[in-house]
Amino acid sequence: MSAQTMPLPHYGTMKKYYERMKISKEFTPKLFTILKEGLTREQLQTDILAGVIVGIVALPLAIAFAIASGVSPEKGLITAIFAGFIISALGGSRVQIGGPTGAFIIIVFGIVQQYGIEGLTFATLIAGFMMMAMGFLRFGSLLKYIPHPLIVGFTSGIAVIIFSTQIRDFLGLSIEKTPPEFIEKWIAYAEHIQSINFTACGIGLATILITLFLPKVTTKVPGSLAAIIICTLAVQWLHLPVDTIETKFGEIPNTLPRPQFSLLSFEQIKSLLSPAFAIALLGSIESLLSAVVADGMIGGKHRSNMELVAQGFANIVSAVVGGIPATGAIARTATNVKNGGRTPIAGMVHAIVLLMIMLIAAPLAKLIPLACLAGILIIVAYNMSEWHLFKSVYKGNLYDRVVLLTVFVLTVVFDLIIAIEIGMVLSAFLFIKRMSDITQVQVIETQGDQENIITNLPKGLMIYEITGALFFGAAQKFHEALKQTNQKPQVIILNFKNVPLIDATGLYQLEETMKRFHKQGTLIYLTEFSPTVEAEIVKTAISQFAILNPDLVFCIHAAKEKLNVEGRL
Repeated sequence: MSAQTMPLPHYGTMKKYYERMKISKEFTPKLFTILKEGLTREQLQTDILAGVIVGIVALPLAIAFAIASGVSPEKGLITAIFAGFIISALGGSRVQIGGPTGAFIIIVFGIVQQYGIEGLTFATLIAGFMMMAMGFLRFGSLLKYIPHPLIVGFTSGIAVIIFSTQIRDFLGLSIEKTPPEFIEKWIAYAEHIQSINFTACGIGLATILITLFLPKVTTKVPGSLAAIIICTLAVQWLHLPVDTIETKFGEIPNTLPRPQFSLLSFEQIKSLLSPAFAIALLGSIESLLSAVVADGMIGGKHRSNMELVAQGFANIVSAVVGGIPATGAIARTATNVKNGGRTPIAGMVHAIVLLMIMLIAAPLAKLIPLACLAGILIIVAYNMSEWHLFKSVYKGNLYDRVVLLTVFVLTVVFDLIIAIEIGMVLSAFLFIKRMSDITQVQVIETQGDQENIITNLPKGLMIYEITGALFFGAAQKFHEALKQTNQKPQVIILNFKNVPLIDATGLYQLEETMKRFHKQGTLIYLTEFSPTVEAEIVKTAISQFAILNPDLVFCIHAAKEKLNVEGRL
């Protein structure tokens, strides 16, 4: 058969083929796509260098985040190594760097305090499966609909919590056990303020100053790493009386962990579902936000659902090897991009660098002063707070301000899980309120445009124009507006030109209103509806009580004939 006579594939077959291709690409890691397209030697070298730099930057952060979360420092390194490698190798972003982040500190700390390390392991494991399920169900595109004030609220709240947890080590206070609650914590600080260690305070201040001002002198050495080296050497050479990782946690293991699991009861596992969901939701939001920021920096486009799948699998592996929750880290991702990283190879190299440091230099890491790590985390908290966004949202409308402050206060004073749950519900209710406020039902005295204005509508005819979505939040408003009609018109025309959607409640109220007017002998026309609204209306019995016609002029002519009115439009 010649090419000219060869039959073309059926449209349905072609459509299914392209849909399968789209799905296949959606769940293909970026690394696989890049390797298939080819990678230049120059870019490979740049990615390796960027990975080394990010690995060095990630070292103190991984340790600091672990300690602040209430677990031993090596768990932060383990998480950055295993989860960081998987997130880069299997993720949907070209430049995402994964690992432990400040966002998880208060969740992890709370789980450890209540359920112990075993509880944290299971919560991380469950969260990993949840994130993978969210990815396979294509929830990646839905997470972008989480309100901005809610994200800013809990992010700023987490920043305040991180700052407050570091005051003890920053000031070197002699507190046996710091209370987990925010208010009680600051009360304890005030009660023990006389035990302040000015040497520790000096180290903390030196760390902050070096971290902030060294980049203005040179960008070749990360400020946090330089601060750790300088402060650690000063403490060891001068024998300064401050706490170090060794005095608090002992040795940092320089061997790879063995998977360990302790069985929990069904009741314990059931109680871990709520914190696991918080880890999954927060991790998903954080990772996709980081991916979006990275897209803006490199002009790329990440695959959100593949990113969630990779994040979920990374958390499963992290739990198995004894790590803590992981997600995309915005600061480390930005560092990767600024140093030329453009492929996932940089993130994989970053994990390998951390592994080498752990295997070779772990005995030296135990000498790091806790006040130095506290100073680094205070910088992290300040950068994470993004107070300019907080002030920007606060200056917005009342509804956004209510969500922002509610989530912020709940995060700081009570619990992040409660803050997210209440924030989502509150945002939904306020959105419904705002949507119902803009839905209007008004009587039209004249109808048409400047060239064809319909005037002098006959007595007995009323035209109502509905503006806004006719959904459950506005349906009662629509019902009351028509119910308050003092007149008893013979013909009513309802103009749906500005109604973008109608839901089941709106349809029910519309049908009940049609029945009421039908019983009193009023003829009703529904006109100028969109195809979407029409498709919903025809599914109901409304057509038994009203005439549907998309042409408003036709409806007016028909109404005039019904009322025996003569005249030209």
